[in-house]
Amino acid sequence: MILVPAFTYILKLREKESRATSVFCILPMVIVSGIFYFKSSYIEFETGILCAIGGVIGGYFGAKLLKKLPDKYLKVFFIIFLIYTGIKMIMQG
Repeated sequence: MILVPAFTYILKLREKESRATSVFCILPMVIVSGIFYFKSSYIEFETGILCAIGGVIGGYFGAKLLKKLPDKYLKVFFIIFLIYTGIKMIMQG
């Protein structure tokens, strides 16, 4: 989510606002691309539905957790996630 740091440091939004705004910005792109993928028969519905259920559940609990966590912890978790992801990408090739 490259938008989160941009919203935080360039637009000076709070950490929670940056995350929520970032997710909201992705929504129109997902809808439009989903329509085109559907028309081209690229969607594997069984996998997609299972992932969607997991995404809805994760989104619900993530939004609840976002309200309770201080911004400091969100930054630390995000940094750890980026470092972990970067290391995994380097190790894979």
